[in-house]
Amino acid sequence: MTNSASAYTQFLNLVQALRGLPSFIAMDATEERLLNQLAVLWDAGRQVPVLEAMKMSPDASPTTVHRRLKTLRKKGMIDLLSDESDNRIRYIVPTANTRRYFSEMGKCLSKALETQTA
Repeated sequence: MTNSASAYTQFLNLVQALRGLPSFIAMDATEERLLNQLAVLWDAGRQVPVLEAMKMSPDASPTTVHRRLKTLRKKGMIDLLSDESDNRIRYIVPTANTRRYFSEMGKCLSKALETQTA
């Protein structure tokens, strides 16, 4: 196996171990994929309206995405903020739980890469 493939496998193993911790917020594959898509937009400094998020997953219907947004909100992974000038528009924003989640994922990635260069 190449170093890159081995690093990826190590990353998957670390993430799997992290998911087994009682403090880890369990998410299904659709929720994780949606949160990852949102993270890319947030990292680029974008505000993401709910309606835009409902259209950004080609493999999930807008209804499914909306349901997953509701479950992510119940799990404390996202929050909604109303637009200052138009209360009909609501933006999806990350929470402290989301920042912790991505921080832990980043640590797993760093550790997997470390083990390959050591």
